[in-house]
Amino acid sequence: MKRQNIRTLSLVVCTFTYLLIGAAVFDALESETEARRWEFLKNVKANFVAKYNITPEDYHMIEIVITENKPHKAGPQWKFAGAFYFATVVLAMIGYGHSTPVTIGGKAFCMAYAMVGIPLGLVMFQSIGERLNKFASVVIRRAKRYLRCQQTEATEMNLMLATGMLSTIIITTGAAVFSKYEGWSYFDSFYYCFVTLTTIGFGDYVALQNDQALINKPGYVALSLVFILFGLAVVAASINLLVLRFMTMQAEDIRRDEAEMQMSTDGLNYECSSTGKLLSSNNINHFSEIDDDETSVCSCTCLGGNSFTTHENEFLLDQGYHPADIITSSISLKRMSI
Repeated sequence: MKRQNIRTLSLVVCTFTYLLIGAAVFDALESETEARRWEFLKNVKANFVAKYNITPEDYHMIEIVITENKPHKAGPQWKFAGAFYFATVVLAMIGYGHSTPVTIGGKAFCMAYAMVGIPLGLVMFQSIGERLNKFASVVIRRAKRYLRCQQTEATEMNLMLATGMLSTIIITTGAAVFSKYEGWSYFDSFYYCFVTLTTIGFGDYVALQNDQALINKPGYVALSLVFILFGLAVVAASINLLVLRFMTMQAEDIRRDEAEMQMSTDGLNYECSSTGKLLSSNNINHFSEIDDDETSVCSCTCLGGNSFTTHENEFLLDQGYHPADIITSSISLKRMSI
């Protein structure tokens, strides 16, 4: 089995094993808390309905109003600032779900916009990531020359460490900023930054959704957009290195398999050629011995009728050469002379 097939099968097995492990861990960590929260919410609902004598239809209407009103706490979502924020989230494939189009025209344009914008964004982030890797390689080379290291070239591991450190700095700094402006704990802010820059985008924490921030805090809006775009570019640089390393491994395996196949083909051709030469040499020696030895010629009276030998020699030697006919004629002349 080829190394590429083995690696692909190993990746599939490892991925599904990782999914099973993740599901088991999340089940152990979250299921009990979920059950307690659900029981608490049911008790609160029952007490609320009993206290104010609310019908199930009215309670359902209250739920709809609260759910639909939640995005509007940040201010108008579809003015230019909010629309630009939404377009950025779509292009970056984050998809918080905090605000979604409700009109048919808006939904249709969102699909068309995403079909063009997502590939464009991927190419842009990939290109920026490559430039960041190039800049990091130059800095690493100069640092190694300054430190007088023997190896001055920037290796893949050096670049991975550099982009990893830069990603960590961006996430930790962004977490501090969002913790201050959003009122979240630092851990929740760090969680938001990680989920955003990895384009997971659960939507449980979304910036710019409190105190009419989209209208009253233009500087904070600009800072949030710069954080998303630049952070995604840095993360793309790290992912680009990982993908490049995987593609390099794949290319090495392909070249190794082609070299092994070529070596086996060359060995088979050499073996066939050597065998053919050996067979031709043996047959030529055999017929020369028959022609030189009269006793052998006279005793082999059945050679002329051996069609297999004639056919075999016609295949191995020149097609116009028929040793059986010459040997038969020689036998007849010798008998006549006797």
